[in-house]
Amino acid sequence: MARRKLRMTARVRQHRPERGRTHGTRHVHHDEQVPTMSKLIMTLDGAVVREYPIDKDSISIGRKHGNDIQLNDLTVSGRHALLVTMGEHTYVDDLGSTNGTLLNGARVAKTLVKHGDVIQVGNYQFTYYEDEAVEYEPTMFIQAEIEETQVIDTKASKPSIASRGERLAGVKILNGPMAEKVLELRKPFNTIGFNGVKMAMIARNANNYSISGLKSNKMRRANDVPVLNGKPITTASRVLKEHDIIELAGTRMEFFYLD
Repeated sequence: MARRKLRMTARVRQHRPERGRTHGTRHVHHDEQVPTMSKLIMTLDGAVVREYPIDKDSISIGRKHGNDIQLNDLTVSGRHALLVTMGEHTYVDDLGSTNGTLLNGARVAKTLVKHGDVIQVGNYQFTYYEDEAVEYEPTMFIQAEIEETQVIDTKASKPSIASRGERLAGVKILNGPMAEKVLELRKPFNTIGFNGVKMAMIARNANNYSISGLKSNKMRRANDVPVLNGKPITTASRVLKEHDIIELAGTRMEFFYLD
């Protein structure tokens, strides 16, 4: 399916940390405590664009000037989403955006965000980290693809959340920094990749899900090739079955149906 190619950039407003604004503490010695702060990692196709601390009670995300995080992406609404911190908890709140805000692949309104959760706004993804001392590893990524019929910030009616597929499936990450995380595969097309390189696509069809490899001249090593149940994934489409194991650059994930 042909897709509209969009040029995207991101601009993040600088803001000063509020005095005393911390999220928890990290113990170093017996009675000594060092303040820690939550942070967001903004990525595009798995490649890190920007990392910054959550040092305000609210951080706005959108396409218009004046947002704390301004995204030059036509699939992003003017004021798209808001990240709100209340006490020790952080929430993501969709502001009635045209194309919605996804949390771990599922479209959400106001929802609690936990460590390691992935928020998707347009083509950008934001990984939430509770401790700024934790190193982010820009390795495997899975992203819902922009569809040809997706609304481009107009006043037209919003697209349906659900795909035409009858059953909803997801993948559970089995190892690495995102271990135990479940990502829903709601969109008709979802790409998986490594270090910013798209390597395979999972398609949601009317009666099943299928996976196929994507050719890339950036894949130089033998272990760059994704595998399904131990066999390399080629450009030929293969139907996914319950509990199939997909492996990508050392990250293993299990495919399963959610209903």
